[in-house]
Amino acid sequence: MSASVLPLWAEITIAALVLCGAAIALLGSVGLLRLPSFFERVHAPAMIATLGCWCTMYAALLYFSLRGGSLAAHLLLIAAFIAITVPITTIFLMRAGLFRARQARRPGIPPSLSRITPSDVRDS
Repeated sequence: MSASVLPLWAEITIAALVLCGAAIALLGSVGLLRLPSFFERVHAPAMIATLGCWCTMYAALLYFSLRGGSLAAHLLLIAAFIAITVPITTIFLMRAGLFRARQARRPGIPPSLSRITPSDVRDS
Protein backbone atom coordinates (compact mmCIF):
# COMPACT_ATOMS: atom_id res chain seq x y z
CA MET A 1 0.00 0.00 0.00
CA SER A 2 1.47 3.33 -1.01
CA ALA A 3 1.66 6.08 1.56
CA SER A 4 0.16 9.05 -0.25
CA VAL A 5 0.26 12.26 1.72
CA LEU A 6 -2.76 14.53 1.89
CA PRO A 7 -2.38 18.29 1.69
CA LEU A 8 -1.95 20.06 5.02
CA TRP A 9 -5.28 21.90 4.70
CA ALA A 10 -7.07 18.56 4.22
CA GLU A 11 -5.38 16.96 7.21
CA ILE A 12 -6.25 19.92 9.44
CA THR A 13 -9.86 20.00 8.22
CA ILE A 14 -10.30 16.25 8.68
CA ALA A 15 -8.78 16.36 12.16
CA ALA A 16 -10.99 19.30 13.17
CA LEU A 17 -14.14 17.56 11.91
CA VAL A 18 -13.29 14.30 13.70
CA LEU A 19 -12.53 16.15 16.94
CA CYS A 20 -15.75 18.16 16.62
CA GLY A 21 -17.75 14.95 16.11
CA ALA A 22 -16.05 13.34 19.11
CA ALA A 23 -16.69 16.40 21.30
CA ILE A 24 -20.37 16.41 20.33
CA ALA A 25 -20.61 12.68 21.08
CA LEU A 26 -18.98 13.25 24.48
CA LEU A 27 -21.34 16.13 25.24
CA GLY A 28 -24.35 14.07 24.25
CA SER A 29 -23.18 11.11 26.32
CA VAL A 30 -22.74 13.31 29.39
CA GLY A 31 -26.21 14.74 28.77
CA LEU A 32 -27.64 11.23 28.55
CA LEU A 33 -26.17 10.42 31.96
CA ARG A 34 -26.80 13.73 33.73
CA LEU A 35 -30.24 14.92 32.63
CA PRO A 36 -32.94 14.08 35.20
CA SER A 37 -35.99 12.86 33.26
CA PHE A 38 -36.60 10.61 30.30
CA PHE A 39 -38.06 13.44 28.26
CA GLU A 40 -34.89 15.49 28.66
CA ARG A 41 -32.53 12.53 28.22
CA VAL A 42 -34.02 11.44 24.91
CA HIS A 43 -32.66 14.54 23.16
CA ALA A 44 -29.01 13.80 23.93
CA PRO A 45 -28.69 10.65 21.73
CA ALA A 46 -30.48 12.46 18.92
CA MET A 47 -27.85 15.19 19.09
CA ILE A 48 -25.07 12.59 19.04
CA ALA A 49 -26.53 10.76 16.08
CA THR A 50 -27.14 13.86 13.99
CA LEU A 51 -24.44 16.45 14.67
CA GLY A 52 -21.70 14.03 15.68
CA CYS A 53 -22.44 11.72 12.77
CA TRP A 54 -22.45 14.54 10.25
CA CYS A 55 -19.11 15.89 11.43
CA THR A 56 -17.52 12.45 11.30
CA MET A 57 -19.15 11.71 7.95
CA TYR A 58 -17.82 14.92 6.40
CA ALA A 59 -14.33 14.06 7.66
CA ALA A 60 -14.53 10.56 6.21
CA LEU A 61 -15.99 11.90 2.96
CA LEU A 62 -13.16 14.37 2.58
CA TYR A 63 -10.49 11.79 3.47
CA PHE A 64 -11.70 8.99 1.21
CA SER A 65 -12.53 11.35 -1.65
CA LEU A 66 -9.05 12.85 -1.60
CA ARG A 67 -7.35 9.46 -1.18
CA GLY A 68 -9.41 7.77 -3.88
CA GLY A 69 -9.53 10.63 -6.34
CA SER A 70 -13.33 10.45 -6.67
CA LEU A 71 -16.37 11.24 -4.54
CA ALA A 72 -17.04 8.59 -1.86
CA ALA A 73 -20.82 8.63 -2.29
CA HIS A 74 -21.51 5.63 -0.05
CA LEU A 75 -20.84 7.85 2.98
CA LEU A 76 -23.60 10.21 1.89
CA LEU A 77 -26.02 7.28 1.84
CA ILE A 78 -25.07 6.33 5.40
CA ALA A 79 -25.57 9.91 6.57
CA ALA A 80 -28.93 10.18 4.77
CA PHE A 81 -30.10 6.93 6.39
CA ILE A 82 -29.15 8.21 9.85
CA ALA A 83 -30.74 11.60 9.19
CA ILE A 84 -34.02 9.90 8.27
CA THR A 85 -34.16 7.22 10.97
CA VAL A 86 -33.00 9.13 14.06
CA PRO A 87 -35.93 11.60 14.22
CA ILE A 88 -38.42 8.81 13.60
CA THR A 89 -37.10 6.62 16.41
CA THR A 90 -36.88 9.65 18.72
CA ILE A 91 -40.53 10.46 18.05
CA PHE A 92 -41.55 6.86 18.74
CA LEU A 93 -39.58 6.79 21.99
CA MET A 94 -41.08 10.10 23.12
CA ARG A 95 -44.62 8.95 22.32
CA ALA A 96 -44.10 5.68 24.19
CA GLY A 97 -42.70 7.57 27.19
CA LEU A 98 -45.57 10.04 27.10
CA PHE A 99 -48.10 7.19 26.94
CA ARG A 100 -46.51 5.45 29.93
CA ALA A 101 -46.36 8.71 31.90
CA ARG A 102 -50.05 9.34 31.22
CA GLN A 103 -50.93 5.79 32.26
CA ALA A 104 -49.00 6.29 35.51
CA ARG A 105 -50.74 9.68 35.98
CA ARG A 106 -47.49 11.52 36.60
CA PRO A 107 -47.88 15.20 37.44
CA GLY A 108 -46.85 17.80 34.90
CA ILE A 109 -47.63 15.63 31.86
CA PRO A 110 -49.90 17.35 29.32
CA PRO A 111 -53.25 15.70 28.65
CA SER A 112 -53.97 13.80 25.48
CA LEU A 113 -55.29 15.81 22.57
CA SER A 114 -57.43 12.91 21.43
CA ARG A 115 -61.14 13.68 21.47
CA ILE A 116 -62.11 10.09 22.29
CA THR A 117 -61.69 9.12 25.91
CA PRO A 118 -62.77 5.94 27.71
CA SER A 119 -65.70 7.80 29.32
CA ASP A 120 -66.93 8.94 25.89
CA VAL A 121 -66.89 5.36 24.62
CA ARG A 122 -69.00 4.14 27.58
CA ASP A 123 -71.59 6.91 27.08
CA SER A 124 -72.41 5.96 23.48
